[in-house]
Amino acid sequence: MHEMSLNEGVLQILQDNAASKGFTKVKTVWLEIGELSGVEIEAMRFTFDVVMKGTLADQAKLEIIRVPGQAWCMPCSKTVEVKQLFDACPNCGSYQLQVTGGDQMQIKELEVE
Repeated sequence: MHEMSLNEGVLQILQDNAASKGFTKVKTVWLEIGELSGVEIEAMRFTFDVVMKGTLADQAKLEIIRVPGQAWCMPCSKTVEVKQLFDACPNCGSYQLQVTGGDQMQIKELEVE
């Protein structure tokens, strides 16, 4: 389950930011997760609480912002929404797609004290 290590990375970012910005408690974390990122949302929620226990983010609320997958279709020259990697273009049926968005995970916002 790589979501555990992803949350450990989130915790490291929170600790680094707390040290540089001077906050001591994290109340809410907004994570932007793309549909094409390969991250299991429910596993992310479960492991978030486990990883954050006993840290500056203990009892913090996790808010997930889902970002749709986007790709550029070479044959029809359009940006299209895709639900998963290797989907066909919904316009022309081509598989010649270049992913342009929705494959990332990032901390979008924090509520801190």
